[in-house]
Amino acid sequence: MSFTFSVERAEGHARAGTLALPHGAVHTPAFMPVGTYGVVRGLHPEEVERAGAQIILGNTYHLHLRPGETVVQAMGGLHRFATWSRPMLTDSGGFQVFSLAGLRTISEEGVEFTSHIDGSVRTLTPERSMEIQAALGADIAMAFDHVVPGQASHQLALEGMEQTLRWLDRCKRRHGESVNERDGQTLWPIVQGGVHQDLRIRSLLGTLERGPWTGLAIGGLSVGEPKPVMHRVLESLTDAMPEGSPRYLMGVGFPDDLVEGIARGMDLFDCVAATRNGRHGSAWTATGKLNIRKAGFRTDDGPLDPECDCATCARFSRAYLRHLFVAEEMLGLRLVSLHNVRFLIRVAEQARAAILEGKFARWSEAWLRRYSGREDA
Repeated sequence: MSFTFSVERAEGHARAGTLALPHGAVHTPAFMPVGTYGVVRGLHPEEVERAGAQIILGNTYHLHLRPGETVVQAMGGLHRFATWSRPMLTDSGGFQVFSLAGLRTISEEGVEFTSHIDGSVRTLTPERSMEIQAALGADIAMAFDHVVPGQASHQLALEGMEQTLRWLDRCKRRHGESVNERDGQTLWPIVQGGVHQDLRIRSLLGTLERGPWTGLAIGGLSVGEPKPVMHRVLESLTDAMPEGSPRYLMGVGFPDDLVEGIARGMDLFDCVAATRNGRHGSAWTATGKLNIRKAGFRTDDGPLDPECDCATCARFSRAYLRHLFVAEEMLGLRLVSLHNVRFLIRVAEQARAAILEGKFARWSEAWLRRYSGREDA
């Protein structure tokens, strides 16, 4: 089973490529909707597919806690269980367990944590993460990493980066014992190092020494650091990353972050913000974000975004969407979530088209200026 990536055209650091996976091809750059429990929150798989999603993400931590990987495996794997036939990626669970401040203990062996569901004490190690992800059966499994806060000191980031590399050795060994690429799953490592550029380079070089890899991820960003700092970290890594590998920027998925990340050589993105914001009535448009609950939309007959081609914008007015939120009808949450998912997927599609046409720099500059409200600047 081949896992290949080809770059069709590049403009500066921005790339348009194709990632071949067992369950289909992913044309990059691409946004991956997050299906935490094997479902993109509130949306039917057909809706997600019609929105243009080529690949979705499942959460190892949450699926391990419920229904449990043994249940998913007994049901034929995550693809069959969730009725999603296209590519899938599972994260390692690292970000979730490290977010459980006060509920987890870190050691060289792994992380002991208290379940937020039933209070049971569990342990997640590099080996267990690989075993769980093998049972889930996604196309791409992520290595178990040590995530540090966005403002972590150099020493703390160093410790997390070095532990991530040590854990990567264990992930690679156990993944090789659990599955191989002929079974339809590949393993991607994660570059760590906080906001410290020297540590990021050390992490990348150490990761590449342990390869080869069919893809590389950059983790531990968009966790509280200023956006210009994130941009500098990406810029420090771009030239050192292999051109022939897809690059996945983990947990980054606000519209402007996609455009800025693509400009710095990133290919894949994910984030829960599309559905999380949608459930609160916050919608992204070509001219910025709007809150559909505001009274000013009470008699607005226009769509959320006149330029959007999603099912929500094709049928429903802002006035009706506001009514749904005021009336606390769950349809409103679903419709704005669906719009946001399509909006991000469409941003990636537009970026890809601009790269293929050799117009990305001009397109991205105009897009960012308009989105930020600086169109006349």
